[in-house]
Amino acid sequence: MTSIKNQIAVISGASSGIGKAVALGLAAEGVKICLLGRKLETLDAIAKLARKSAPQVLCYQVDLTADKDVRKTADLIQQDVGHLDMLIHSAGVFSFGRLESAPLEEFDRQYRTNVRAPYALTQALLPMLRTRRGQIVFINSSAGLNASANVGQYAATKHALKAVADSFRKEINAEGLRVLSIYPGRTASPMQEAVFKKEGREYRPELLMQPEDLAFVVISALALPRSAEVTDINVRPLIKS
Repeated sequence: MTSIKNQIAVISGASSGIGKAVALGLAAEGVKICLLGRKLETLDAIAKLARKSAPQVLCYQVDLTADKDVRKTADLIQQDVGHLDMLIHSAGVFSFGRLESAPLEEFDRQYRTNVRAPYALTQALLPMLRTRRGQIVFINSSAGLNASANVGQYAATKHALKAVADSFRKEINAEGLRVLSIYPGRTASPMQEAVFKKEGREYRPELLMQPEDLAFVVISALALPRSAEVTDINVRPLIKS
């Protein structure tokens, strides 16, 4: 593994779950991190933890579904750090329901957050990533590979996110940039707790993967020597609940 110390990473969805775990894991490796999220007070709390080990932590309050916010944030990151080594997309929303009755408004909301937002953010930050032959990680979902009943809208957005990641990889890989998609199964998080509630099942987070498990996978892939790349990783809980 190669050292990623003092590299610069942007993490979207850093307020909770996998995004938070990745941010703190990168901080522990000495990476300079830029945290993106909707609530500044939540980001500040995570930044306080990250500053125990990270050489630099910056917070950006942003609505990733608003184009103006994305452009403004990209400009601020450019001014603050100048270049970028890693971009980790972890922001996402979920809605549970049968396709025959699920509101189209919910489909639009999930599309804007799960597909359009990471696409727009990657476009905006790509010039900075190019200067460093950077790496992009899309935190997808097992639903991005296999659609199940009652999650059709969400699965459709995650299938689309896979296409975005795959196409970006084909377009920029020759320039030395790496693009990775992670497809986690059920992971202990507030989102997963809501899913279990909708399913009428007991939520037992100890039986699921932990956000830190996924953070370890992401960071290991980012630290892979430049003689190789990982393009897709499927991760599942050991105990199937």
